[in-house]
Amino acid sequence: MSNNEPTIANRLTCPFCGNDIDFFQIAEDAIITTHFTQNGDGSFTQEVSDSQVLGEVKLFCGECEEELPPEFFDRFNEMVF
Repeated sequence: MSNNEPTIANRLTCPFCGNDIDFFQIAEDAIITTHFTQNGDGSFTQEVSDSQVLGEVKLFCGECEEELPPEFFDRFNEMVF
């Protein structure tokens, strides 16, 4: 039986463990501003969250947690919608 699913030529794959599903990024020197509204019962509801990254942002494999080369991060940024 043949596999009729299309293959994606530009799919990122971790060169260390082969993972091609889970990734995470870490931003250095980030400012995160979150605005809240206090509800009548005293609890809070998040209204708006904004972030500003002042440092470097790195991409990591979500499986083996190795840092991926910069060209992987460039490709990642091209494909985030």
